[in-house]
This record gives sequence, structure tokens and C-alpha cells, in this order.
Amino acid sequence: MALLLTYVLLGFSIALPVGTITIEMTKQGLKNGFMHGWIVGLGGMTVDMLLIVGLYLGLASVLSLPIIQVIMWLVGALFLCYVGYDSIKNANHDISLAGEKNTKSLFSSYKNGLLVAVSPGNLVFWVSVFGTVLADSFDQSNKGSFLIVGLGIMLGILIHDLGLMTIVATTRKAMNHTAIKWVTITAGIVLIGFAGYFFYQFVMSLQQYF
Repeated sequence: MALLLTYVLLGFSIALPVGTITIEMTKQGLKNGFMHGWIVGLGGMTVDMLLIVGLYLGLASVLSLPIIQVIMWLVGALFLCYVGYDSIKNANHDISLAGEKNTKSLFSSYKNGLLVAVSPGNLVFWVSVFGTVLADSFDQSNKGSFLIVGLGIMLGILIHDLGLMTIVATTRKAMNHTAIKWVTITAGIVLIGFAGYFFYQFVMSLQQYF
């Protein structure tokens, strides 16, 4: 239990810094309510869970290859640019104020969570930080500790997401259509900014091959 609680706290702590997933969750939460924002988080957690399984199976050695990291920077830049552009383009669409009927599908929000989570920043973070943590907890004679660590981290992220969406859902009640639209546009610009940073890292990574 002590091991589980330790890694629940770790998972919660690493989810606190504002990143691409947090921005997308907040945007969807303001536009479409608690469930849509939380579903974005679940999309991100799906990728996180798959990475934990991948690290368990030895994926870290593959993701640490320079050529793979170059590809991840480019793919991440393209994904974030797409999500950011879509956010700005449709900033005035699919907005449902508190109490209004929502027409946006939950699957669409889940898909956005997946796209944003498949970014080099997220992947490299898991490999560098959690790869070490999970590797230390992995013991052929006691695989249960590895599962407890992975479960604790995921629970910590889940607690963060639920808390964030509760705050967003409460704030949403005091916002009008125009305010939500401009928050959405700002979120799109920030995501495109992240995309630009990833593309810069992609170009810098290519220099080692020329």
C-alpha cells in the first residue's frame, strides 16, 4: 500500500505542469463540459498505459534510438499543428454552454487526446523518467511491484484529471459563448507553438546526419 500511494503521488505530481494534454483537456472541458474534457485525458492515459506496457516489454531501447527520436519530433509536430489548427478553425463551433444540449461526440474528444499524447515530449518523458523508475521496480522474481508502480502512476494522473475537470466545469458556468471561443483560439495558438518547438527540435536532430 505504501508503494502504491508513493507512485499515486508521483503520477499526480508529474501531471500538474501545464502541457499539451492539459491545454486540450481545458479547451474541450470549457467548450463541451466535464465529460469531454475528461475523455481527452482518458485518450492521453491510453497512450501512457500502452507506453508502460511497452517499457515493460523493452520498448525504451527502441525509442532511445536517434533516428526514432527524429521521426517522433516530426510526427509530434504534425499532430499538434493539426490539433491546433482545428482548434482555431472550429473555435466558434461545437460550443455548448452549461445547461445546453451537447452535439459533439465523445469519440472525437478521445481521438484528440490520443493525437496530442502521441508527441515526442510525452514519449521521451516516459522513456527518460518513467523508464528508469519502472526499470528499477521491475524484478523477474516479483513482477507484482512493477504492476503496482504502473497502477499508482495511472491513478495519480486520473486524480489530477478529475480535479482539473471539476475546476474547469465550475468555471465554465460563469463564461459566455465569446469567452469560450477566445479561450479555444488561444489554446490552438499555444498548441501550434508547441508544434513549432517540436519542428525546431526535428530540424536540430537532422543536423547530426549532415
